[in-house]
Amino acid sequence: MGLDKVLAISGKPGLYKLIAQTRGGFVAESLLNNKRISVSMQQNVSVLSEIAIYTLAEEIPLTQVLASIKEKENGAQTSVKPKDSKDKLEEYFFNVLPDYDEDRVYASDIKKILQWYNLLQQHNMLGLLDDGNDESKVLDEEE
Repeated sequence: MGLDKVLAISGKPGLYKLIAQTRGGFVAESLLNNKRISVSMQQNVSVLSEIAIYTLAEEIPLTQVLASIKEKENGAQTSVKPKDSKDKLEEYFFNVLPDYDEDRVYASDIKKILQWYNLLQQHNMLGLLDDGNDESKVLDEEE
C-alpha cells in the first residue's frame, strides 16, 4: 500500500486508510481511532500522494516534504509540535523546505503536515514514503 491509499477527508480530523470502494463512494478506516466510515462521492477527499506544497519555483509533492521531515527527524516524531507558535512552525518548515512560498503556505498548512507526519510515524507508515520515491526513480530512469 502506498500513499495513494491514504486519504485526508475535509471536515474530518486525521488521516484515513482506503479499505474498499462502494457504489456511491468508499469505506475508509481512521488512523486515529481505527473506526470505519462510509465516504460519499460528494465529500471533499484528498489523496496524500496527489497533494503538493507551493515553493517559489514549483510545487513539491507532499511525499517529498514528508520524506525531508523523516530525514531531519531520523524517522522519529517531529521536534516541533503542531500546537507550537506560528513563528516556531514556520522556522521549522523553512529548515525542511527552504524555498516554500510563505504567501501561499499558511501556518495552518504546516500544522496539518506535521500532524499527518506524526500520525504516519505512529502507525509505522513512513516506509510508504520510500515506496513512492522508488517509483519516481524508476520513472526518471525510463525517460
